[in-house]
Amino acid sequence: MRECGILLPVSALPSKYGIGCFSREAYEFVDQLKKAGQGCWQILPLGPTGYGDSPYQSFSSYAGNPYFIDLETLTSEGLITEKDCNSLDYGQAEDRADYGMLYTARAVILRKAFNNFKGGADYKAFIEENALWLDDYCLYMAIKMENDGESWINWPLEYRNRDEEAIYRAKKELAGEIEFYKFQQFQFYKQWNKLRKYANDNGIKIIGDIPIYVALDSSDTWAHPELYQFDSDNVPTAVSGCPPDGFSKTGQLWGSPLYNWEYHKKTGYKWWTDRIAYCFKLYDTVRIDHFRGFDEYYSIPYGDKDAVNGTWMPGPGKELFETLEKELGHLDIIAEDLGFVTDSVKELLQSTGFPGMKVLQLAFDPRESSNYLPYTHTSNSVVYTGTHDNNTTRGWYNDIDEECKIFIRDYFNKTDINEENISWNMVSLAMSSVADLCIIPMQDYLNLGSNARINTPSVLGNNWEWRLTKNSVGDRILNRIRNLAVIYGRIT
Repeated sequence: MRECGILLPVSALPSKYGIGCFSREAYEFVDQLKKAGQGCWQILPLGPTGYGDSPYQSFSSYAGNPYFIDLETLTSEGLITEKDCNSLDYGQAEDRADYGMLYTARAVILRKAFNNFKGGADYKAFIEENALWLDDYCLYMAIKMENDGESWINWPLEYRNRDEEAIYRAKKELAGEIEFYKFQQFQFYKQWNKLRKYANDNGIKIIGDIPIYVALDSSDTWAHPELYQFDSDNVPTAVSGCPPDGFSKTGQLWGSPLYNWEYHKKTGYKWWTDRIAYCFKLYDTVRIDHFRGFDEYYSIPYGDKDAVNGTWMPGPGKELFETLEKELGHLDIIAEDLGFVTDSVKELLQSTGFPGMKVLQLAFDPRESSNYLPYTHTSNSVVYTGTHDNNTTRGWYNDIDEECKIFIRDYFNKTDINEENISWNMVSLAMSSVADLCIIPMQDYLNLGSNARINTPSVLGNNWEWRLTKNSVGDRILNRIRNLAVIYGRIT
């Protein structure tokens, strides 16, 4: 079935208190999706973010970002007042998230709500149902804050290596803080589940997004070091990244710990089964980032300053996905297969049956052939104009050279392609693709330039900040989006 949807991070929604969240504006966006004839809302990872603000570097692969908790809901529940909310500064720019201001303000207001929280049967049930990860995460965050926010790798040895006596003492001494973090997760998931149900009830599926790797600074690695390539002192022996290429002479050093795949195999891939099962409690479809890493992964010695000395190592391959299907049944997964794709990656993708991704911004280089051009697409794929890692289409067009622009005009058979109309031309091209699913970033429907870009890979700072402003998506835009969905047979 042909479908279409919009890519918009929760953080990019308009809201009153500094960042997009599960507020009434999120429900209004669902209404807009429905009015525009869309069937899907694709978001970015929902985990709590740390240094660099990236949702792909989270303190937990299970926990939710407390920034997304709607303060107006807490007000309606009597936990805080509107006056409490308005007494804090969450950042002044309507179209940007100020993470420095949010870090301080959100801690203050959520603690005030926690101090007025009495708990109840639903709270107790949440704690029991999520014991798999919740206790470790909340203990981790409590100890982390006691150590000035440092990663566990820099904690005193007794905490770093989870000495039994030290952990017992920490649970006792930090009981109040641990409870504070449990409260945040309870509020996050209560609000998210309500929003997701509203979306589903209105015919909108949620496409979630998970990184293949977890962050070094996370409760995952601290609580279960055996799952990763660590030495006897729980120090990584190798980390993730990408090799040097035409875009970077020194490659990309991501720094995430690599999995100990031999150990995962011995456990029947239990950690992955648990993780994916939990994801499908939160989302209808799951996009897995860096799918190539399951076929083979790039291993960089820990401590290296760049990715030059890395080597390719074999991943778990199709055995992992055969196990997941056996344990969980059919999985509605999108595989992020962008970049250089080897024959073995193609074979792995084909064996799983998962759709891959086709990004039109990667198609228009006249100097080499491309499997991103529409005539190469297959129905079992997802087509995008761009992703969160790409520039907006208007910004991309301004950055490419004249040779690429000539190729675009030739491909479209139009002489008047320019900055003003490139976004809608590319949107129409994506919608006309034979790919079953078409996802368009909201910025391209609004014809926004580079200032609306979500992320620039390998560049620290000014990422993940862009937000929609109030009333920026009106009926005229929604009707135009719906018209395209009708024309190209994607109306739901």
